[in-house]
Amino acid sequence: MDESEWKSAIEREREEKDIFFKLYPESPIPFRERERFRGLNYYPPNTKYRFEIELHEHKKKERIRMIYTRGEEKEFIRWGEFRLKIDDKEVTLQAYKSNLEDEGLFVPFRDLTSGRETYGAGRYIDLNADVDRTPNGRWILDFNKAYNPWCAYNEDYTCPLVPRENWLEVPIYAGEKKYGLKKGENK
Repeated sequence: MDESEWKSAIEREREEKDIFFKLYPESPIPFRERERFRGLNYYPPNTKYRFEIELHEHKKKERIRMIYTRGEEKEFIRWGEFRLKIDDKEVTLQAYKSNLEDEGLFVPFRDLTSGRETYGAGRYIDLNADVDRTPNGRWILDFNKAYNPWCAYNEDYTCPLVPRENWLEVPIYAGEKKYGLKKGENK
């Protein structure tokens, strides 16, 4: 896929998500806010934040407990790590699975935009083995697909907090920005 096709695909996914959030009963946007909802805020698509990268799978698959926004905990498996360079800074991101049979990876992260331009508790990237792998087995880690957890839109939801090991010391100017319907915060 060339850059213009990639950019069109990102923009199409964003438009589809906006329609889902505005119109579908399963949307996390509170019903009372949907009439004013004009779409989510995003950074412009930027190939700088798209990586085709090897997952360094951990030999020992540790089980960790992630704390959720309401205090409950859930077990995840620390499956492997991505090692990449962003703005000349070496970064390591842990990737998790919810169970051994899971083919995908869950990559939660916080960065230097968290709490300022993006949701304070962090954002997530879900990687699907069927879609987000190259023919040679590398993963496509695309921060342009980073999204807010549903608890960012509605306090009725609870979401895992980003483990400290995935707090990045670089800004990630890609993906979804902070949500809000206050004056000027939403399209």
